[in-house]
Amino acid sequence: MFVQNFESPIGNMTVKSNGLAITEISLGKFDNGVKDSLTEKAVNELKHYFDGALTEFTFPIEPEGTDFQKRVWKILIEISYGKTFSYGDVAERLGGRRYSRAVGGAVNKNPVLIAVPCHRVIGTDGSLTGFACGLSVKKYLLDLEKENVIEK
Repeated sequence: MFVQNFESPIGNMTVKSNGLAITEISLGKFDNGVKDSLTEKAVNELKHYFDGALTEFTFPIEPEGTDFQKRVWKILIEISYGKTFSYGDVAERLGGRRYSRAVGGAVNKNPVLIAVPCHRVIGTDGSLTGFACGLSVKKYLLDLEKENVIEK
């Protein structure tokens, strides 16, 4: 396991790699370890993201989770920069609104913050709901993207 820490506008962040892909991007803790080229690439891209200069990540990710969680996270990656989906929207893509609660659980367990953009999932009524890092961080990330989105 390779680890690199950095200070971001939303707090202390840790990026972990298994040598082949990024396995974790977390907020609020620093872990000791040795960095590798993947953690360096991810940290560099995250810094550009926070500067408003990067809208898509190119580093490989490999989050650990159940098959269902991985299906949810794959859908989250498809949410464009500056856009949002509701939990119900994600559930519909999985096969029906009956999955909404399970989607919420999977979003909450996302180990690769920002690169798997769980902050882009909002309540059906447009409200900011449920974010493991706190709603103020979710609002910050959504505002950052809204300010820097390039309309096509």
